[in-house]
Amino acid sequence: MALNFLSTAEIRAISFLDSSNSSTQHLKLKAQTPPPAWPGRAVAEPDRKVWDGPKPISIIGSTGSIGTQTLSIVAEHPDKFQVVALAAGSNVTLLADQIKRFKPKLVSLRNEALIDVLREAIADVEHKPEIIPGEEGLVEVARHPDAATVVTGIVGCAGLKPTVAAIESGKDIALANKETLIAGGPFVLPLARKHNVKILPADSEHSAIFQCIQGLTEGSLRRIILTASGGSFRDWPVEKLKEVTVAGALNHPIWNNMGKKVTIDSATLFNKGLEVIEAHYLFGAEYDDIDIVIHPQSIIHSMIETQDSSIIAQLGWPDMRIPILYTLSWPDRVYCSELTWPRLDFVKCGPLTFKAPDNEKYPSMNLAYSAGRAGGTMTGVLSAANEKAVEMFIAEKIAYLDIFKVVELTCAKHRDELVNSPSLEEIVHYDLWARDYAASLVSSKGLSPVLV
Repeated sequence: MALNFLSTAEIRAISFLDSSNSSTQHLKLKAQTPPPAWPGRAVAEPDRKVWDGPKPISIIGSTGSIGTQTLSIVAEHPDKFQVVALAAGSNVTLLADQIKRFKPKLVSLRNEALIDVLREAIADVEHKPEIIPGEEGLVEVARHPDAATVVTGIVGCAGLKPTVAAIESGKDIALANKETLIAGGPFVLPLARKHNVKILPADSEHSAIFQCIQGLTEGSLRRIILTASGGSFRDWPVEKLKEVTVAGALNHPIWNNMGKKVTIDSATLFNKGLEVIEAHYLFGAEYDDIDIVIHPQSIIHSMIETQDSSIIAQLGWPDMRIPILYTLSWPDRVYCSELTWPRLDFVKCGPLTFKAPDNEKYPSMNLAYSAGRAGGTMTGVLSAANEKAVEMFIAEKIAYLDIFKVVELTCAKHRDELVNSPSLEEIVHYDLWARDYAASLVSSKGLSPVLV
């Protein structure tokens, strides 16, 4: 069952910040802007700690895409990194294998019902880790006293509380959880500054920007240019999008091993809209100074423009391990074997092309920029509504085009309750509210649903 399809005209007009609607005027007021993680430049402190042996890390979401790729890096570079704590959801078999191989001191399993299954799976392990279940375990893994850096690789606001715990414990953050800044930015960024904690971006686009701003002087950054693959339907006309299937949306033309949620977000371009918000929080750029360009080859991972109009870009084969590795090693560079990290060959990669994104095909961009300019809790509501909509699409409860409408309606409903400078409790509250409201837009009785 699905909501009514959006027409081309509806897609063109989609926006919950209608300037003609007086109820939205309070959103025009500039929200209090939190301090960016990296204000247009990145400089390592001369007295930063240097590790004599392997750098100790914790991983939140060890059995997911980010977690498994992080562990592949640890396996290849045992002289550089070691695992002290792991947190997983419910994949007991994989977690047990990780325990046997990497020998963490502490392990968390979010699904408390599977704790006995895990204990049985590692019964023959000589040095068994401490096991703490549920949300308490997530927090303890995040603030493990031996960890220097915490990799946050789980989706959703479930990653927010352990990230806050890690920051309060003085751990640097290898950030792969978008909600940390998109929903929690107004709270997390001042906290990170208070505890002198580094937030290092682990996704490819923000890592590219982070690499490009190394060594810039203050005020040198002029513009951020985020590149987008265009997703599974980049060559489709907008009229054909009503035929999209789940299997088609999950068939990304370039990237592999991203997970279902991120792959769908790549198709809708919500991933890029969310990255615009994240770039604003990470680097302090105004929304008018953050652009999106479609780059089908995904070789240039993003670019910056400096005040003198020079363009600096970061290039490489599409491989999430590269940005993950840099979050762990910054400001150093770790040598990697060509056998497992193929070097970029410009002849093999061929022509690099670019085109402007189609706002009719990707109304997610207008929604994301609108939410970003509204600020406060609106960005978290946008992200949570999208996550719920994608979940319903994968379950075939709504159609592909309905993802945009669900997000728009949820954000529109939130206008009158927007909080400009939210507490952690308010961030979590509106995340849960957005998911519930998005789900309420679909009939629960199996009848043909209609928009609320």
